[in-house]
Parts: sequence; C-alpha cells; structure tokens
Amino acid sequence: MWIFWLYILNAIFMLIIAIREVRRPAKALNWLAIGLILPIIGFGLYLMIENPVSIRRERLTSPHNESDPLPDSFSRTSSIIAQSLRQLTVHGLRMGRVQMLTNGIETYDKLIESLQNAQSTIDVEYYIYRYDQIGKRITDVLIGRAESGVHIRFVRDGWGSRQFPRNQINRMIDAGIECRTIFPLRFPWIPTLTYRDHCKIVVIDGKEAFTGGINVGYEYTGLKPDIGFWRDTHMRIIGEAARDLRTIFDAHWNIASQERMKTKTPQKPAQDKRYKSQHITPSGRVALSGWSEEWGAEFVTGVDPIPGSEALHNAYIQTLESNPGIPTQVIRQAYFICLTQATHTIDIITPYFVPEADIIMALKTAVARGVRVRLLVPRRVIPQIVGPASRTYYGELLEAGVHIYMYEKGVVHAKVMIIDEEMAGIGSANYDMRSFRLNYEVIEMVYSADVARELTEQFERDLMDSAPLLIEELKQRSYPQRVIEQATRLFSPLL
Repeated sequence: MWIFWLYILNAIFMLIIAIREVRRPAKALNWLAIGLILPIIGFGLYLMIENPVSIRRERLTSPHNESDPLPDSFSRTSSIIAQSLRQLTVHGLRMGRVQMLTNGIETYDKLIESLQNAQSTIDVEYYIYRYDQIGKRITDVLIGRAESGVHIRFVRDGWGSRQFPRNQINRMIDAGIECRTIFPLRFPWIPTLTYRDHCKIVVIDGKEAFTGGINVGYEYTGLKPDIGFWRDTHMRIIGEAARDLRTIFDAHWNIASQERMKTKTPQKPAQDKRYKSQHITPSGRVALSGWSEEWGAEFVTGVDPIPGSEALHNAYIQTLESNPGIPTQVIRQAYFICLTQATHTIDIITPYFVPEADIIMALKTAVARGVRVRLLVPRRVIPQIVGPASRTYYGELLEAGVHIYMYEKGVVHAKVMIIDEEMAGIGSANYDMRSFRLNYEVIEMVYSADVARELTEQFERDLMDSAPLLIEELKQRSYPQRVIEQATRLFSPLL
C-alpha cells in the first residue's frame, strides 16, 4: 500500500513539473526522467535547482539604452552584434583601454599593484576567495589600504568562499572594510543554495576594473601540485567602461547579507609593500621578486613570456550581467546573437560545455554558412562529472564540421569567444545551463581588432598544447562509457 501511495505522490510531483515547464519541453523531459530514476528525491532536486522562490531585483539592462554605433571602420558583423546587444547591456557602448591577462601570476601581480595605488575606493567581489598564499597577500593589501583611508567594500559568494575564515572577516571589518556575503550558508539556506554569485569583479577608484575567469586562490597560479598547470584569461579595463562593473557590483552589494564582527581578533600588521613586476630569471623561469621572497621559490609558469601582454588597447566595450532574478537569460542570448551573426571565424574556449539545443544549433548553422568554428575544451575537467556530459555533444558537432580541440597541458579555465577576429567576449560565464540560468555572471563584449588579435594568438598557442578530437576517438568508446555519458547528460541541469 505504501508503494502505491509513493507512486501516486511521485506522479503528482511529476505532473507539477510538466505543468510548470510546459513551454520548455526538453527541459521538462529532463526533469521527468530524473523523477523516474529518483522518485521523490528528483522533485526535491527540481525545487532546489529550478527554485520557485523568486529573487526580485531591478533589471540592469534597459530597452532604452542609447549609445553611439560603432565607427564605420568596424565590419558589418560587429556593428550588427553591437546594435543587437544594446538593450542587454548595462549602459550601452563604452570607451576604454583593455589589457589582457592570461595567467594567474600576471593577474595577481597587476591586481596588487593597482590595489596599492588606489586613492579613494576599492570594490571587491569574488566567487572563490581562499585564504591561502594568494588570499593572505591580497587580504593584507586590502587591510593596509583601508587603514590608509581607502573606502573598501568586500563581497563574496556564500558557497564558493565558504571556507574563508571568520577571523579574517573580523580583521577586515576591524580595519574598516565593509564585508557582505551573497546567499550565506545559514538557516534557511536551501531556498537559495542553487543560486551563486559566479562573478569576479574588482573596481578601483571607479575608473579601473578587473574581471574574467580568475578567482583568488593558489591553484590559479598553476603551481598547486595536485592541480597542475592552469590556463585562464582575465582582463584589466581602464576608463568609463569600468563604471559599468561598479554598477553591477552595487546591485550585487544590495542583495548581499552584511557581515558583522563576532569576536575580537588580534590584529596582525598589514603588509602593503610594493612588489616588482614579473621578470625572466637566467633559467628562463618567470618570477616575481616580492612573492618569491615571501615563499622562497620561483614561480614557474611553464610558458614563454607573452609578447605585448603589457599592452593597453583602445576598445569599445559592452558590459552584460545575467542573474536569476530576471526572466531574460542575458548571456545565453548574447552568445546566441554572436554565434548566429559571425561570418568568418568563431573561436571558443570554455572549461564547461553543457549547452542547450539553441547554442548547439547556432554552432552547426554557423559551419553551414561557411564559418570556421573552433572549440577548445579541457581534456581534464574539474569537477570530473562534467566531462562525460560534455562528450555527448561532441559527436554531432564534429559531424557538422566544428573543430574540437582537447587541451592537454593542464587545466584550461578561460571563458573566451572571438568572433571574426574583430570582437571578443571575455568574462565569468561558461557554456552551461548554470551560467545561463542560475548564476550571477558578467561578461565584457570587446570590440577591438588588437584585442581580438592578441586573444587569437593566445588561442593558437593553446592549440599547440592540445590535440584535435577525431570522430574515430568517440566511436572507440565502450558501451558502458556511452551509457555513463548519457546518464550524466541527463543530470545536466544539476551540473
């Protein structure tokens, strides 16, 4: 009898899912299958992932955004994309200077230099903010600048930065830093567990900003033994475009929970000394003198110095933010527009590739239009469960003519899209359902042939550390492997 009533209850739950997701049949079928495999539990997962608890917030995008069009020197493709994205941006098209940063050490070196030069304000927002060799140094710099009179706001994600010590929050507050957490893990935490602030934003004096894929953690240096080499992409923005990132930070700050001093902790002297820029040692290794003195070792990046990596390029920039509080999936729509408007080339780097049908169709139809499409993904995926789900998409893309490359040197965590070698999207968002629907994400659409050229050159270097994926390799998978991959794809809303 209890089995019968369990069946009835699960049937009711599945009916609720079918009714709520009637406009998205593929998604509904996904959840119905999960409900069949995991009775009752599947419905609980559905409530956690597709949370009916609404997060209300004013939209940062506006249909009334007005900005001048791109100059005539840009191609028709870039002009169409810029015009199409206008209503999805924070404040339309902005001018700025952009510096690309393609590894963690380079990023932290430049970030600390800019933090030390801050005069009035610093806004810091990270998904992952660890208290390791990197986090300790940056925390000390922030405390030092706060004690020098700089107004600092610090916000972290409650899940990604859950291990950041309480006593360090107390140190920061005691130094005058305002600290908040987005969706902290405290009762009742289940209604907001699925929503995460995946952004990486630092804004300095309202006129300089850092954003991209690099969090605060030792693994991003590529020196953590159990992780290995780490390839990522970050960017530094100077100019009016930095103000758009501050607008996003303000919006996230307003929904975050305030941290308060709980226990008094002894204050350690903050270290605010200036570190020299990286240089090449006689052995050919890349080193930072200040950091090396601290840890007693050179920083080995495993790559040759990148020509022109210190260059600041003039660019037109559009800032886009996506969050679960608005119905429009801003970044998914932006990616779709770029993929469908490209006329010559599309180069994509992403660590997580679990897209929905429209993105797959956009890639396939781009190839049909004669566009060369290259997709670079990691051979080694962290977390590992995402890898099998991603492989289920590769076959049809290869058959359609998409060139797929597996990065083998280590971990590739960059989130970059280059269109027609003239514009690029760089930010925190992956090609997966979580980034499109559930996370707070930010991307920068950069219109500059110089930036696109630098990113393309880095893409070509990454291909030298990669192997092309062939359809024969996919066909050689065993039957159990294919079953496991299909099963993990079934759970793609959870990844």
